Amino acid sequence: MTIQDQWFDGAILRLADPQNQRVWSIIVSLFGDLAQGPDDRISGAALTRIIQPMHVKPEAIRVALHRLRKDGWVDSARSGRSSVHHLTEFGRAQSAAVTPRIYDRDPDIPHDWHLLMSEGSGSLDDLLLTENYISIGRNAALGSGAIPPNCDDMVVFNVTARNVPSWLKSRLCPPDLIKACGSLADAVKDVPSSRPAELNLTAAQVATLRTLIVHRWRRVALRNPDLPPMFFPDDWRGQDCRASVFALLDTLPKPDLNALNAPV
Repeated sequence: MTIQDQWFDGAILRLADPQNQRVWSIIVSLFGDLAQGPDDRISGAALTRIIQPMHVKPEAIRVALHRLRKDGWVDSARSGRSSVHHLTEFGRAQSAAVTPRIYDRDPDIPHDWHLLMSEGSGSLDDLLLTENYISIGRNAALGSGAIPPNCDDMVVFNVTARNVPSWLKSRLCPPDLIKACGSLADAVKDVPSSRPAELNLTAAQVATLRTLIVHRWRRVALRNPDLPPMFFPDDWRGQDCRASVFALLDTLPKPDLNALNAPV
């Protein structure tokens, strides 16, 4: 085994998500990063070359694709003797909805905040499902920007944070999220530190590493609310993790789909 192969295998082990190795979710991350366009296609052979090094069996890839087709995320077609796969319109819409949050290197933290309080369920639950609100209790939610028009049955305050207690910090950043963020920050720093001076990765190997990084970062970024620093616990490493993730991704430019799909 060459030094490059040893480094690649070690990078896979370091970057693999210890909490969520669901193959269907990995495929969603892969398409969201590499093939989100309406005309983008990835062959079955290319998918296998990208995912199998993650210690995923081809049978598991086929089962995951079947689930994604059933759920309306992915569609497949025959191309000669092989299959090609692509995101459906629904899959592209779902991916596009979270793409800005995943790939934003410097999130714009809102300055204007308001607090909504309700007597019970109803309008507040609807807002939590459809708007960018943060639940801070059974009957209270924090939102940014303009106050929505459909809250006549709620108490509404324009607010400025003066103190954020530890219980709210723990609710916004629970221990498992803090651990996941810190673990990822360490991983994306360790991988480049051991990288050989001369490294010539294939398109599929680049795709493998990018998919692992994006998949793991996606699970952190989508749970990380865009709030001022005072809302986070002292051991929260969100900014450090974000910077390290993109520093590593910058060394692994997105491979061309033609190169990925080319027969080996």
